[in-house]
Order: sequence, then C-alpha cells, then structure tokens
Amino acid sequence: MSETAGSRVAFVLKGYPRLSETFIAQEILALERRGLQILIVSLRHPTDGRRHPIHEEIRAPVLYLPEYLHHGVMRVVRAWLRIRRLATYPALRALWLTDLRRDFSASRIRRFGQALVLADELPPDIVSLHAHFLHTPSSVTRYAAALRGLPWSGSAHAKDIWTTPEWELREKLASCEWLVTCTASNRDHLANLAPEGTVELVYHGLDLDRFPAHAAGDAARTGSTLENSVTILSVGRLVEKKGADVLLSALARLPSACQWRLVLVGGGPLDRKLRRLAESLGIASRVEWRGSMTQTELLDEYRAADIFALASRVAADGDRDGLPNVLMEAQTQGLPCVATQVSAIPELIEHGVTGLLVPPDSPDALAAAIHELIRDPALRQALGSAGQMRMANMFSMNANIGKLARKFGLTNEHGNEGALTVV
Repeated sequence: MSETAGSRVAFVLKGYPRLSETFIAQEILALERRGLQILIVSLRHPTDGRRHPIHEEIRAPVLYLPEYLHHGVMRVVRAWLRIRRLATYPALRALWLTDLRRDFSASRIRRFGQALVLADELPPDIVSLHAHFLHTPSSVTRYAAALRGLPWSGSAHAKDIWTTPEWELREKLASCEWLVTCTASNRDHLANLAPEGTVELVYHGLDLDRFPAHAAGDAARTGSTLENSVTILSVGRLVEKKGADVLLSALARLPSACQWRLVLVGGGPLDRKLRRLAESLGIASRVEWRGSMTQTELLDEYRAADIFALASRVAADGDRDGLPNVLMEAQTQGLPCVATQVSAIPELIEHGVTGLLVPPDSPDALAAAIHELIRDPALRQALGSAGQMRMANMFSMNANIGKLARKFGLTNEHGNEGALTVV
C-alpha cells in the first residue's frame, strides 16, 4: 500500500456508532492517532440512544448510505445513472447477478443499491476500502471497490464468518488484498478458504487506559449469609449465542442456602423470554436487569462484582462468539471468569490458571464452577490476578494494533498525532 498525505481509507461498517462494537471504535481511534485518515461509511443509521465516550474522540466523518433503497430512491437512481457509464459496470453487474442467482434475497438487492451509491459518492481522495465483517459490509465494499477500481481489505469477527456460505467466503477472500481476523480459530478456518498469505491473526486487544487495573472482589464474601452475598456479573446481548438461559438455569441449581445475585447487562430480542425463564426458575428476585450500558457505566459494574460469567454457545444458525471483549474487560479488573469452551475463548482463558472453562449448554457444569468460586475467595483472587496479568501481557491493544497499522502501511507506531507516514 503506497499513499500520499491527504489520502483516506473508507471503513465500511454495518452500523455506526454502536454500543456493542466498541472494539471497532477503539481500533478506528488508535489508527487515527497513528496518522491514518479515515472516512466511516455506515450501512445503517444508529439505533442506540447513547454513545460511548470513545465515539466523541473519533474525528472521521461519517457517510450514511440508504439503509433501505425505497428510503433513498432518487439517490440510488442518480447513482445508477452515473455509475452505469463506467467501464467497470458491466463486469460488476454480471458478478452481482451471479451472486443474486445463488442468494436471491432482498438483502442482496439492497447491497447492490448501496454499493452503487457508495461508488458514486466516494470522495476522490479515497485510495482503498476496508470492510468490518465478512457478510453485508464486505459485499457492499467488494462491489463498490470493483466499480471504482480500488483495492479493498477486511476484518472478520464472528457471525459473519460462521453464517456466510462457503462459496461467498472463498470469492471474497480471493478478491480482497488482505484480511485480518481476531482469533486463531477464525484464522485457521478462513486460511483454508483463502489464497495463501491472505488471512492474518490480529487480536483486537483492549485499550488498558480505558480499563485501568483494579483488584476485584471482597474475600469476606462467600455467599453464606445475605450480608456476604456474592455478586455475579454477565454482560452480553440477549441473543441465543450468549447463553443467558443456560446461565439462569445454572444459577437455579445452586444450593438454596447459597446467597448470590446476578447483574445482567445487555438488551436484545430475548429479553422478555429470559425474564419469564427467571420467574419460572424461582430466581427472578435475585436477577437485576441493567439493559445496555456505556463503557464508563460498565466499568463500575465490573468493579462491584465478585465473579464474571458468560455461557457462550454455538447458535442453531451457526452464529457464535469470537473472543468476547467483555471477558477481556472483566479480566482487566481482576475478576475471576467462568466461561465456556467455545470458539476462541480458550485462547484467552487457561482453565484453572486464568479462569474456569466448562462445556457449552451444560447448566450443571456451569453451576458447579460458579459454586466453587463462590465458596473459595482465595481461588477467585488467584484466578483474577493471573487473568489480569495475561491480559496485560498478551491482549492489550498496544500489543496488537501495530500489526494492523502496518497492514495499512503506517510506520508511525507510537500513536502520535502527526501526519501519515507510509512505506
């Protein structure tokens, strides 16, 4: 990649800003601070009512594409009338029609329309495009890049990898310049579908300046009385792959004399169903539903908790977590973590050393692990301290962002605010 000062990279996101995608926001901010000039392109308008403080620090402007084509008919038509004159249009149209025959859906049509608008409205100083997620954003990116004759790259995460058809993954990986993904398991899977050298592992890491180290827990809390009740925290969208139903079922299996409360942070489509489950299990009075939170608010919850639990699983449609940021956030605060042996979680948590791992979809095993931590404050402290150290050494953002910066041609490794320097 060779650029001159003043050139920009368009980052194509499904939605921006999003409370659940702080890992993307921290990456954009870190790259900006290393000199990369960015235009954010969002396929959707924001749906969250609030923003994280990090979103206020990002300087990149945002271009919103028509979320639904009928909401921006004239914008799409004007783009089509101009783009269809390009020499690249016939080949791109043929590619899209081939994709449409294999995936005849309103979504596929919408991606084509959004790509037309993006190709038409892309500023002349854009030298490449970068898609976050291998499903919808990379489809729009791939089409628009082909129309404008620009290279494109991508970042793959979780659902986008495991719910996208193999034919589509192969073709996208063959057409992009490079792709990074955030777990070794993702990397191994995608590398088998891509030309050699296309896919590279780059952990997101965590900005430890936003999560300063904290010694978690109170050794006096053992759950033996109401006064020393143990607080269990879980953070995640209320969707199938997060396994909140498994966690509730596990907690209902704890001995009746064991005193605990669950703080559940996150919103989502399963909210009502999970509340009804808590009622039916007889534990509703012990569950506090906090909804979505900003990073600042969430930091207080980590520091007030004794145990962090996440019951991730593979959903029926194949969707699954990659490496949940919330586990890393919890470990920065010295929280002992109980999680499942799903996807890349064992890359972060070493069982019995930096946390406890149990099989997914096993309320009995999860209950036993949580009960062990409730009864043993010394084990909580040991696991929390070891996890905190491993996080700082291997999964901090500073330990990983340099790899990504170099993919964009940046040689400014120290986060200075100066001009872009490239090789």
